[in-house]
Amino acid sequence: MSPCMMGLARIGRTRRTVPASPLLQSRRLAASDRDHGDLLDLCRRRNFLLGEEMTPPSVLGGGHSLGPLGAQLKRNFVQEWWDAMVLHREQVLPIESLCHLPVTSNPSPRAAMMTLPKSCLGQNQDPTREELGKMADLRQDLLYGALHNYLSCLDLLNRKLPFGIAEVGRCFHPITDKDICRVGEKTAASLAWFSSAKTCTQWRDYWLRQRLLWWRKFAQVPSRFTSDDQHDEEGRKKAVIQYEFPWGKETIEHLSSMDDSALTQIHHGPVANLHGRDGRKSIIPHVVWVSGDVERGLLAYLSDALQVTENPTSRGRDQRRMVLKIHPSLAPIKVAVDLGKGPAADLRLVCQGLCTELRGRGISVWPGYLETLQTPMEQLFTKYDETGVLFTALVSDTTLQSGLLQLRSRDTTIKETMHISKLSDFLTHYMTAALKL
Repeated sequence: MSPCMMGLARIGRTRRTVPASPLLQSRRLAASDRDHGDLLDLCRRRNFLLGEEMTPPSVLGGGHSLGPLGAQLKRNFVQEWWDAMVLHREQVLPIESLCHLPVTSNPSPRAAMMTLPKSCLGQNQDPTREELGKMADLRQDLLYGALHNYLSCLDLLNRKLPFGIAEVGRCFHPITDKDICRVGEKTAASLAWFSSAKTCTQWRDYWLRQRLLWWRKFAQVPSRFTSDDQHDEEGRKKAVIQYEFPWGKETIEHLSSMDDSALTQIHHGPVANLHGRDGRKSIIPHVVWVSGDVERGLLAYLSDALQVTENPTSRGRDQRRMVLKIHPSLAPIKVAVDLGKGPAADLRLVCQGLCTELRGRGISVWPGYLETLQTPMEQLFTKYDETGVLFTALVSDTTLQSGLLQLRSRDTTIKETMHISKLSDFLTHYMTAALKL
């Protein structure tokens, strides 16, 4: 047994606390309402999520589309997940399975498919809608695809255990809202890990620890990500990773253990075909299944990154400053390029060249210099802080004369002077260092 699998203890257990007084509870509820109101309002105003009426149930249930910033945040999130689970591991193979399967397939009970009820297809009973209803077997999770592709992946690895199958894809679930039945969508990130029955529990603990460390790696407040034990619909124990939202804990990922029946229910050929080599033994493996909700994960990181401070003004009023301190690897925009004082036409040419260079290095850029309306600099910084932009580069007439620009940091608000030729190297090194923290 490998050293990394030995001595793994349960982590993230909840401590028993003394109940708070009614006054303290009421204050906490008021603060919680304000905090989740700030979060959802920011997601709507800055177009992380699209839609007017945003509530915790509607957001958690997949009732909103992602806006431009939300889509880029999701792309970065999935890339980090993929790098950690597939790219840097020799025993994990990627797949991409179908979203719907023929009705003749026989999926495992653990890999449920959702058949749309006829009420979802409307009152028109023409043949095309009936045919559509027969074909609307939509996956609710990614487990079936991993189990279905087990044999082909086993052959690729010369039938050697243990190994994993990873996939990121869309899943579907029914939503009934005001007597209207519709299909809700989510993106799942799934790993099915195949190992012997003897080591299945150790591998489950190993993956739980790895996943909790991964979630905490990108967090401002890592302690908000915790693990716990729950029971599924069939009464079997499963581990969950939860995040402490302002309105309470929500599950963002779960880990389940299954015996060899998970494979035998899917494959109906000779049982010997399912055997893999674990050392000198030939066995049908057990399965550890890790499945995370990507959209819930994004909302967790947005909640974790949002920081609100009260700054007193000269008139004695408190001005609230909201900053989205998203981890550099996840931040949708790394740098905004904007104009300072100077000839606009010449400065825009410099900004355009700078943006082209940064994009060539794989750095996401917001072209603020294209904005035609004059915006006070403080309002501009407020906008960029609320969208999580790491740095703001200000190109001015000084840049035309000496090549120097001002670079403002989101996290410190400090402005530094830097030569324009060094900006791309600085940002590249900054991103590399952020991954090692």
